[in-house]
Amino acid sequence: MNGAGEGCDRPYPSGNAGFQGKVRDAVSLLSPCGLCPRKCGVDRLKGEKGVCLSGRYAMVSSYGPHMGEERPLSGTRGSGTMFFSGCNLKCVFCQNYDISQRPAGSEFSPEQLSDAMMRIKDMGCHNLNLVSPTHVVPQILEALEIASGTGFDLPIVYNTGGYDLPETLELLEGVVDIYMPDMKYSDGDVSLRLSGVSDYPEVNRRAVLEMHRQVGDLMLDENGIAVRGLLVRHLVLPGGLSGTRDVMEFLADEISRDTYVNIMDQYRPEYMAFRYPGIDRRISRTEFEDAVRTARDLGLHRFAE
Repeated sequence: MNGAGEGCDRPYPSGNAGFQGKVRDAVSLLSPCGLCPRKCGVDRLKGEKGVCLSGRYAMVSSYGPHMGEERPLSGTRGSGTMFFSGCNLKCVFCQNYDISQRPAGSEFSPEQLSDAMMRIKDMGCHNLNLVSPTHVVPQILEALEIASGTGFDLPIVYNTGGYDLPETLELLEGVVDIYMPDMKYSDGDVSLRLSGVSDYPEVNRRAVLEMHRQVGDLMLDENGIAVRGLLVRHLVLPGGLSGTRDVMEFLADEISRDTYVNIMDQYRPEYMAFRYPGIDRRISRTEFEDAVRTARDLGLHRFAE
């Protein structure tokens, strides 16, 4: 594989029977919808919308170069972020709630989505960064089938809240180059209260195991740009609600001590957080430093900047 931003050998050229099979299998999951762990059962092929607020077509809020991602993604030319509207989680502190929890943006046909991907390439971005893609995997695959026939070859980043089905992720094997999941919680009571799902910890861990199986540890090119692998995000919440020790123990013991981790200190009360005692404040410097120290003590050593 070539360096990010210089094109890479894509395994899904237009007309490839194997890739067409992936597309068909993914689209079939929309009716009844069983694409994510919610398994709403609505008929999205007929335009019905599930918990994710999305129907047959992906809704895109915005797309373009983004310099605020982790350095291995943003590099010098930006990460080509494509923000999808809707989400299968209901995080009460979501900083992008105006996109994730409310209909926003425009519906894109597969052809329009493909055109947007090509524009991102033409902008010179290092990669295509799919933000909140869990609920629109079929639509992404449909667009990639078209884009691959017109020269699209950027490395693909799957930037997810981490509430993904391994069965759906299997359809992305050989398609996604870089998986970037959140690992939000290690306690189901906390995830139920703050994100609306009690099974987040176990679902999330199965998803991260599948992601790592596909792409391994994060690899960088000679310029420090991510080419392939797993990059985990962990947002430190006030009062230890994110369960940092358990999350980091899982990464160190069951994934790899070479896992590239971004332990994030930017939590701030947004959206409905002020209604929830315990998360109605920013974290302290001590809380963040304790989280990083915990990760280091467990043998993790690759941290994002």
